[in-house]
Amino acid sequence: MQDSILKTITFVKQTLKDAEAGHDWFHIERVLKTAININQEEHGNELVVAFAALLHDIADPKFNNGDEEVGPNVAESFLQSLAIEEETVKHVKLIIQHMSFKNSFDGNSFTSKEMQIVQDADRLDAIGAIGIARAFTYGGFKNRILYDPAIKIEAHQSKESYKNTTAPTINHFYEKLLLLKDMMNTAAGKKIAEKRHQFMLNYLDQFYSEWEGE
Repeated sequence: MQDSILKTITFVKQTLKDAEAGHDWFHIERVLKTAININQEEHGNELVVAFAALLHDIADPKFNNGDEEVGPNVAESFLQSLAIEEETVKHVKLIIQHMSFKNSFDGNSFTSKEMQIVQDADRLDAIGAIGIARAFTYGGFKNRILYDPAIKIEAHQSKESYKNTTAPTINHFYEKLLLLKDMMNTAAGKKIAEKRHQFMLNYLDQFYSEWEGE
């Protein structure tokens, strides 16, 4: 099975070679490493965790006209091309379909230990120092302003509201990033999230101080 993981890594690197910097191969690699670390405590199916971590952003809806089926279908087709057993393929596809933050507004109809592990790993990469860097990278990619005190923070109540926001990047901290600590599934994920969450709070304090010229 190690050969299938290596082939998946090669496939993902090639597919994402021109990806936006916050959703590139290095994001995938970090999520994979974090998921493997969490799985050492959670004892999920290693192969499912690895495949789901590697393929979870193979065709992110944000870069595919909002189509949420492209990614799961690409992942399914690729794993089938490796002759991975169908039960594993189905499990990985379900994880990719249900793990994103935006789907939390609908109430997930699927969960598993492996999904919780990969979901935590992905969410951890959205917070802390790298999470801040990724937020501003994506904000720049979308040509969003950094901050405007006149634009109020919105408590999104639906997937469509969240997907369609064009708010400043600082608002994104309150509309997603600062919520993730309390959405962690695993004990290991919760522990790591505490430190990264505090880093973001410290960063915001510094940001507002500098905004006022202090």
